[in-house]
Amino acid sequence: MLLSLDATAIPEPAENASLPEPVRDHLGQVLRELYAAHQSAELSPSLDALLAQLTHALDAQSDADLRDFHAGLLKALPSLRAFAISMAGRGAEADDLVQETVLRAWQNRERFTPGTNLDAWLFTIMRNHFYSLRRKRSREVEDDDGQYAAQLAVAPRQDHGVSLMEVERALGRLPPDMRETLVLVGVQELTYEQVATMMGVAVGTIKSRVNRARARLAALLGYTGSELQADALIQSALTNRVPHRG
Repeated sequence: MLLSLDATAIPEPAENASLPEPVRDHLGQVLRELYAAHQSAELSPSLDALLAQLTHALDAQSDADLRDFHAGLLKALPSLRAFAISMAGRGAEADDLVQETVLRAWQNRERFTPGTNLDAWLFTIMRNHFYSLRRKRSREVEDDDGQYAAQLAVAPRQDHGVSLMEVERALGRLPPDMRETLVLVGVQELTYEQVATMMGVAVGTIKSRVNRARARLAALLGYTGSELQADALIQSALTNRVPHRG
């Protein structure tokens, strides 16, 4: 089903690219399935040790807001890991990103406003740290040689016409700004406004970026033109629609 993993062979989607709703639903479904595997992965020993230290520190506190913050931090860990992998690939760098984000969030917890979106705040910390590291290393974030995709190992699934491995490889071929925006909106279910605030751009820019990312991912997976109507998965999506965002 996968036509090509060479991003240069896929025409750049138009600025106003718009996919049929069933295709958008399908892409959202497979992305959520893909990252569900990442989210269920075991935590690294170093992160486990850090969490144990935070829990121990919490035992001496009676502040209800602090306890809520701690609970929210633990709940956000699977999503943090998925977002880290979307940026850095599977491996030690993603684990380090999660650990550093947890540590920085705890150290700066007074800056978080209770009642606001904790996940969005944590993603912002992680994203800022990631790009700060990249700037210091003077290294391109682009992954033209496929290293991102090569680091990712997910057991293939054939029941949806394409395997999760194919989806992951195709996702790894997207430009980094498209990939992270698509993951934040399509997997982490942040609003366009929240992602725009995180990235310091206009809401319209985020909407355009997500549309183009979906269109390019669909093309990489072979969901183009008449093939969309012929694919049994798309026909199934028409009658068993998965809720989507945006």
